[in-house]
Amino acid sequence: MANKYWSSIETAPLHEIKALQSYRLSKMVRHAYENVPFYKRKLDELGVAPDDIRSVDDLSKLPFTYKQDLRDNYPYGLFAVPHDQIVRIHASSGTTGKQTVVGYTQNDIDMWSECCARALTAAGEDEKSYIHVSYGYGLFTGGMGMHYGAEKIHATVIPASVGNTKRQIQIIQDFGSTLICCTPSYAVLLGETMRDMGIDTSKLKLRAGFFGAEPWTEEMRQKIESLLNIKAYDIYGLSEIAGPGVSFECPEQTGMHINEDHFIPEIINPDTGEVLSEGEQGELVFTCVSKEALPLIRYRTRDIATLTRKPCSCGRTLIKMLKPAGRTDDMLIIRGVNVFPSQVESVLLELKMPPHYQIIVDRVGTLDTMEVLVEMDESMEFDAVRLVEKTEAKIKAALDSTLGISAKVHLVSPKSIERSEGKSRRVIDRRNLHG
Repeated sequence: MANKYWSSIETAPLHEIKALQSYRLSKMVRHAYENVPFYKRKLDELGVAPDDIRSVDDLSKLPFTYKQDLRDNYPYGLFAVPHDQIVRIHASSGTTGKQTVVGYTQNDIDMWSECCARALTAAGEDEKSYIHVSYGYGLFTGGMGMHYGAEKIHATVIPASVGNTKRQIQIIQDFGSTLICCTPSYAVLLGETMRDMGIDTSKLKLRAGFFGAEPWTEEMRQKIESLLNIKAYDIYGLSEIAGPGVSFECPEQTGMHINEDHFIPEIINPDTGEVLSEGEQGELVFTCVSKEALPLIRYRTRDIATLTRKPCSCGRTLIKMLKPAGRTDDMLIIRGVNVFPSQVESVLLELKMPPHYQIIVDRVGTLDTMEVLVEMDESMEFDAVRLVEKTEAKIKAALDSTLGISAKVHLVSPKSIERSEGKSRRVIDRRNLHG
């Protein structure tokens, strides 16, 4: 595929990108200082004035913003424009505490659409494409972001939303969907359902997909690509920052290009807040330099990632982030060892097991226990006790070696772990129920 770009900034020289970032940063800090009491207070406490921020090199003088700050200022306390300029509100799922509320001006919507348009163009989509959006529509940002991005490139949008999997498959067949957007776990469910229905995926017009909203591994990519017979692209975003399209993969697929003219990334040591060098792994932090309604300064994402400016064969000069290794708040600490669910998924897929699993963490007395429920492949006979025991032992050995701690493994019957059309619930941590 010939390299295609939506915007000239994607291939701009670094000095041009930095000049734009510096201009936008100084403008945004003044905007936040003058219109958001929270930021005025934070900067005053540090003795930092808007005039002190002249370039991206001054970024480390600024305070961090945390998810809790959005909750503490619920719902509209961090908005920087009058309410008559807010054209849309989204909110995160709010599984713990209050939802985090995000407002958008018309310019914010246009910027977000632009970012998603760049992603879709990188995957080879254009005005002839049929973009099938199976993210949820509503307060969650996934559906609307990709929808507006698809319209921006003048593609035809199919706003399928989530649910009713067999109907979704019929739409993919009948409407000629060329690219699908959904969570990776839902892509697997779609692929497995097609396989069970005897559908020949090589006869579909579907050629690619953008998958995000939950962590997924390279092994999961291979699984999706083989089930759906497509090229699977990663896309990254957070509702607080904008939504999907903060960064995206190009055909090289060695990391996601960050739209750094809008979102300036940093990697920090999560414990000390110290800024780390390119290539070092740490917590990803974003400063939103072009948002009007909700300008965020050094927002801590909790995602563990790495940044690289290694030249990319696609020609884009935008910095890349490697696929997040996990989240500091999803990371399980079991008997003093850091465990990410994605590590479990990697092991299962390497062993050619289905990617349907659940991690149950509990505490017996003072000792943490970890149990992994793994679905059997349809081809395994449940009553073949010796085969089940042998497979459990093989998975256990691989997990113990990868994780560095001992885990119990139980094979369960096919399709017994609940499927999700949104984000999968991979971890059940019972330890906090014991008080």
